[in-house]
Amino acid sequence: MSIVVRTLSDRVFEVVREQILKGRLRNGEPIRQDALATELGISKIPLREALARLEQEGLLINHPNRGYYVQAMSREQVDEIYALRLSIEPQAAAYASSVATDDDRAVAMRAFGALDTAAHSNLADVAVRNREFHIALVEPGRRPLTTQLVERLEVLAERYVIAHLEPAGRDARAHIEHQALFNAWLERDKRKVEKLLKEHIQGTLKDLRAQLKAPD
Repeated sequence: MSIVVRTLSDRVFEVVREQILKGRLRNGEPIRQDALATELGISKIPLREALARLEQEGLLINHPNRGYYVQAMSREQVDEIYALRLSIEPQAAAYASSVATDDDRAVAMRAFGALDTAAHSNLADVAVRNREFHIALVEPGRRPLTTQLVERLEVLAERYVIAHLEPAGRDARAHIEHQALFNAWLERDKRKVEKLLKEHIQGTLKDLRAQLKAPD
């Protein structure tokens, strides 16, 4: 049995992260540390620790002498994130499908189930479960650097996942794509896994480019 000790900074990190993902702290908005610390009933020390972690995750940007701001979402960033995902993730998941152990497959099954359940709850939770599912398809490859890169990109993509799923019907389409992808992964069909995951990422990118295009 493992015991996970969560510090106050950990809890603050999760609360502020959720506020950003849900849009309560908006793109480009400054983080008013005094007001936020008062709202959360904490000192500024754990808040600063949490904000530094959020900067590392790409959700905040620290301007010298001005403090933290919510990192703005942009078409340029989504292009970069999804291009990197396309270059790494499909091949990694395909390879992992061929070497996954029974335990790995059980972990992936639980991750898929959690994502399916989250689809009926709030979008912030869906984004987290989506990340965990995609990582579960890659991690069995036992290539730590690849897994770390995929996880980093999935974290950066979470706000875009939420934005992508907001229009009606997108959640149903995502479920169908994830189900087909997972079936191919369980069947150890490397070629099909790579193909379906590429199509899934490319389809999401196409939608996001349309959503984030500059106004005329």
